[in-house]
Amino acid sequence: MRARRRLQRLRRAGVIALVFAAAVVALVNNWVINNSESYVYESWSLLPDNDVGLILGTSPFTRKGEPNPLFYARIQAAVQLFQLGKIKKIIVSGANPDSTYNEPRQMRRELIKAGIPKDVITMDFAGFRTLDSVARAQAVFGLDHFTIITQSFYAYRAVFIAKKLHLHVSAYAPPSDDLSIYTRTYWREAFARVKAVLDLYVLRTAPKFLGEPQSLDSNPSPDLQTE
Repeated sequence: MRARRRLQRLRRAGVIALVFAAAVVALVNNWVINNSESYVYESWSLLPDNDVGLILGTSPFTRKGEPNPLFYARIQAAVQLFQLGKIKKIIVSGANPDSTYNEPRQMRRELIKAGIPKDVITMDFAGFRTLDSVARAQAVFGLDHFTIITQSFYAYRAVFIAKKLHLHVSAYAPPSDDLSIYTRTYWREAFARVKAVLDLYVLRTAPKFLGEPQSLDSNPSPDLQTE
């Protein structure tokens, strides 16, 4: 009898904990989105002009090895903004954990194929996550105004981080094809927003790597010009 009661209490406590955790996730997501959505634009005509566009990195391929629509949508959006004169320079920020995977180089390669001049593209190899990409735009490249280019469900977190760092940003997230197949991605992003709030307000997490300040006007090294 006592064991049964103990088990019931544990189950009740577990349910309460799950409900509480779900409520926290929902509240944090609501906070992040409500504080960011007015800075996220789906129409280029309403988007404020900025000298620099920051493309957040993602893999060019899906888990199945197919072309990733999220990657190519960001490239197309950046090309569109550059051609329209909404941005003049582009930072491609992403991860490059080893010689077989390099998001900035892949983004740069696709931008050049689409007609973007090499000398307006800067690669940020230390954009390990959104916090790093946004913080490095400020700390390394000296920016306080720029346009973030990504999908809307990522843009809310990126803008939220930028606002906490006292940056003046807008995000361009044009309507994409049906992304309902990315259910796992949406759920992961919901928890990533909670992690971002913890990083910013509790853990005071810094970027993994900063390095020396760099100018977007400096000529890239020969290595960086390799296609």
